[in-house]
Amino acid sequence: MTSARAAAPVVIVGAGPVGLLLACELRRAHVPVTVVERLARPMTESRAGQLTTLSAELLHERGFSALLAGAAHEPRTHFGGLSFALTAVDSPYAGHWKLPQYRTEAALGERAVELGALVLRGHELTALTDRRDHVACAVRGPAGHRLLRAAYLVGCDGAHSTVRRLARFTVTATPATRRLLRADVSGLRIRDRRFERLDAGFAVAATRDGVTRVMVHAFGDTPDKQHGPPGPPSFAEVAATWKRVTGEDIHEGTPVWLDAFDDAKGHADSYRRGRILLAGDAAHWHPPVGGQALNTGLQDAVDLGHKLAETVHGRAAPGLLDTYHEQRHPVAARVLDHVAAQEQLMFAGPEAGPLRTLWSELIALEGVRTHLTAVASNLDHPFLQVRKGRQERQCRTSTQT
Repeated sequence: MTSARAAAPVVIVGAGPVGLLLACELRRAHVPVTVVERLARPMTESRAGQLTTLSAELLHERGFSALLAGAAHEPRTHFGGLSFALTAVDSPYAGHWKLPQYRTEAALGERAVELGALVLRGHELTALTDRRDHVACAVRGPAGHRLLRAAYLVGCDGAHSTVRRLARFTVTATPATRRLLRADVSGLRIRDRRFERLDAGFAVAATRDGVTRVMVHAFGDTPDKQHGPPGPPSFAEVAATWKRVTGEDIHEGTPVWLDAFDDAKGHADSYRRGRILLAGDAAHWHPPVGGQALNTGLQDAVDLGHKLAETVHGRAAPGLLDTYHEQRHPVAARVLDHVAAQEQLMFAGPEAGPLRTLWSELIALEGVRTHLTAVASNLDHPFLQVRKGRQERQCRTSTQT
């Protein structure tokens, strides 16, 4: 193994949106950063395609207005598949903003490199040791093995996080019981479907810029059934399932992206173990119900960024870094509760009928829609109150000077 001194005080594993935004935050605070990414090239898939009001505000404040200008505005959302119009909120970015993940990731990646972050693509973390004064990170790349020595290591490497596993973080998890399929398909002419429950299953379809995102669950389709080798499904399977549930034939379309996922959920019991931290899906994971996973992760990165920077610079108040877990863990716990509730409304069998009827009545009430809008927009988070307080203090300071 090639030995090397620390490339940076902070090593981030994972060059997805969360890891790249964290790298930007740290570089803005003049903290040297190395990002280790297993993939040799940036991904080109749409994946998570929704930014909430709070996430859009945070990106705007960081100079990503051009990215947001290319996003489609969506004034409606849903709870458990029950659609409703978002109520008015005091923000120029009210509503949801539809943007394919690869565009968000590309903009964040370009900015991180401009700010001086070192991004090592095609490199994989294989081992780590948390020592008293540093973390030793064994990394395998195209040129062989190397050792990075970091003051802090942050895992932003997704639901199957290598950092979480190697550092032996404990988790509270719920195993998968349902399997869902989704795909981006070009060349289709089918109507949009907003979270439709049908006799045979559940279906969603939305077309933007000539590409149709379909998502489908056939009732009774569970992960323990034999579906061939691990990985994405075949387009033939997606098309067959879609036809079984909706009656529509999409075989003539051209698949752009294929994905299978389940309803497994989990939450790291702590976001910090010594000099190792977790953010984004590495810390909390759930099925893409409500479009909250990416947004919760981006907000993790913003909260962690300034606390970790202050710690690295030796300016942090005692216990500041621990407040990252204290403030962000409850936010993700609430998101997980909301996801679990929505799953029951969307995917449960006929026994969910009375519950859906009740929720339909509740969503018709303006007060309920106002509350759910705040939740869906992330404007109810304790993080927001901390952020507003910081902005007010900055404003007062600016006025005084």
